[in-house]
Amino acid sequence: MSEAFNVADIFGEDVFNDTVMQERLPKKVYKDLKKTIEEGKELDPATADVIAHEMKEWAIEKGATHYTHWFQPLTGVTAEKHDSFISAPMPSGKVLMSFSGKELIKGEPDASSFPSGGLRATFEARGYTAWDCTSPAFVRKDAAGATLCIPTAFCSYTGEALDQKTPLLRSMEAINIQALRLIRLFGNTTARKVTPSVGPEQEYFLVDAKKFQQRKDLIYTGRTLFGAMPPKGQELDDHYFGTIRQRIAGFMRDVNIELWKVGVSSKTQHNEVAPAQHELAPIYAPANVAVDHNHLVMQTLKRVAGQHGMKCLLHEKPFAGVNGSGKHDNWSLTTDDGKNLLDPGKTPHENIQFLLVLTCILKAVDEHADLLRESAADPGNDHRLGANEAPPAIISVFLGDQLEDVIDQLVSTGEATHSLKGGKLETGVRTLPELAKDATDRNRTSPFAFTGNKFEFRMVGSRDSVAGPNVVLNTIVAEAFAEACDVLEQADNFEMAVHDLIKKYATEHQRIIFNGNGYSEEWVKEAERRGLPNISSMVEAIPALTTDKSVAMFEKFGVFTRAELESREEIKYENYAKAINIEARTMIDMASKQFLPAFIKYTKTLADTVNAVRDAGADASVQSDILNEVTVHLRETREALEKLKAVTETAAAMPEGGDQARYYHFDVVPAMEALRAPVDTMEMIVDKEAWPMPSYGDLMFEV
Repeated sequence: MSEAFNVADIFGEDVFNDTVMQERLPKKVYKDLKKTIEEGKELDPATADVIAHEMKEWAIEKGATHYTHWFQPLTGVTAEKHDSFISAPMPSGKVLMSFSGKELIKGEPDASSFPSGGLRATFEARGYTAWDCTSPAFVRKDAAGATLCIPTAFCSYTGEALDQKTPLLRSMEAINIQALRLIRLFGNTTARKVTPSVGPEQEYFLVDAKKFQQRKDLIYTGRTLFGAMPPKGQELDDHYFGTIRQRIAGFMRDVNIELWKVGVSSKTQHNEVAPAQHELAPIYAPANVAVDHNHLVMQTLKRVAGQHGMKCLLHEKPFAGVNGSGKHDNWSLTTDDGKNLLDPGKTPHENIQFLLVLTCILKAVDEHADLLRESAADPGNDHRLGANEAPPAIISVFLGDQLEDVIDQLVSTGEATHSLKGGKLETGVRTLPELAKDATDRNRTSPFAFTGNKFEFRMVGSRDSVAGPNVVLNTIVAEAFAEACDVLEQADNFEMAVHDLIKKYATEHQRIIFNGNGYSEEWVKEAERRGLPNISSMVEAIPALTTDKSVAMFEKFGVFTRAELESREEIKYENYAKAINIEARTMIDMASKQFLPAFIKYTKTLADTVNAVRDAGADASVQSDILNEVTVHLRETREALEKLKAVTETAAAMPEGGDQARYYHFDVVPAMEALRAPVDTMEMIVDKEAWPMPSYGDLMFEV
């Protein structure tokens, strides 16, 4: 049995949080820092020096020997450079431990080796990390010891954002300004800040580490490039919410402890739909903190899995034939005086502020559906979106019966006079308590679903940062709020104007609302009739970044410049091409060095068997038929391999950019699928002992 402990005793113990700051900082310094956090006031150097000294002393007490500016470059993962606290040795031979305010506030990692999309030349190395004091510093403990991690933004020498955090912070300020404008119109004079709150649910797979090491595809790409389905998959739904196996439970316990110590409010854990798939969900946090925490979650899942003899797979589609993994981005807007702008109340039809917020969001999602789709695009998600397991690639909004009825009333009559009630849940069992039933069901097929007092954006890939989707959400909603406020602030009759505007937005953007089955073919046809975009792949989604409409919006709210958007477009094309190139070359390597030799060896075994049976005077027709079948698949494998080699070489020789990425998508990916088909067929024929690597069954059921 594991040793018992109280979560409250360890939660946040390794975080330089508000409680620690109040205890350790002089009152004036604490007050100045809080003003910086809440109002964006600049810290003076003397105050920064005091904070840095106390942060260093606290970290050393926690065992820290180094500090790092922890940032999120455009690589998809975090980055860090460790510096020790020691300064130059004294004449006595001793060393001083120092950490200045300047070192706290600004770092200078080499910017030349991070993706910049042309913003920086290779010889232009300088870049800066800047302390994000709204996200608490923490001490991370691992094999390297203890390290003080300082969340930072990362920008170039000329000021452009080279990371995920900088535009996120910009977008949070944009929506804060416009949301405050909106609630002021409704008489709220107490709120000083509106913050997007985010709760990203994290799905992942666990496999045995020894089996993982026997699969080159998992090692190099994070997903299986070959593999036939075992006799049992997820069709019995017995894994979902099933009893957590002891090995997994031990892993989850250690993950939770690690996360709780660094202030991540890990709340929910359970088995997911597919075998070996699981989920972890936190409590909401401000968007930038939630993004930092989600990176900590992913890193912790991987590190702790290794300690338990397992590997954590965060790829969106590690196994064909079973559900892939996503990351549900739960998004809402909250004021600093405790109001949730997405709370409809008990009578939504009477909540005029909520209806304006709701219809503004409908407008934002409808007008920028392509941009929202792009924010969830990555090579792994191409295997998942629209594949009857995740939201479809078509953006739509689920509101549920209650709110859809309110919208219908507004569109048809100009006003809403009632809201559907939830009623009571009838179970037919007298001993069960009477349960209040929500007025609205949930819809797991919707990519953007209203779920009570928040929207759940379900498209995000499991290994992706949630920064990008939240940058888009914050900015498109800020734009919608701004346009609404521009109208209402000039209105002679506010009450009449706001009702007219709500009806206008509801009518013009009702097409984006869909409460039905997003997996159905009927919806694909209906969405086309409505004029909704159906963007099926990453390479087709990327251009949404740099349309004139997108550039104008992002520049208007100071979130991205045109140059920054063009750089991100270039980086995404490059990343797609590189990811597919690695996958294709891994398939070529596996087919050439593992599968073809195994098939040839197996055909010899079969041929020897045929000859031996014939020599014995028995009928060898069955053995001969199998030999002929295997020979056919061997030839198909060889031909597909040569085709994949050819198209991969062609793709690699092309100049980097959109044309190369499209060639990888439309020519290399089909060639990869063509090679996989005969190999997967052979897996069902070849003796298991002769198969050169662990099967799907081994990976998913033996962990």
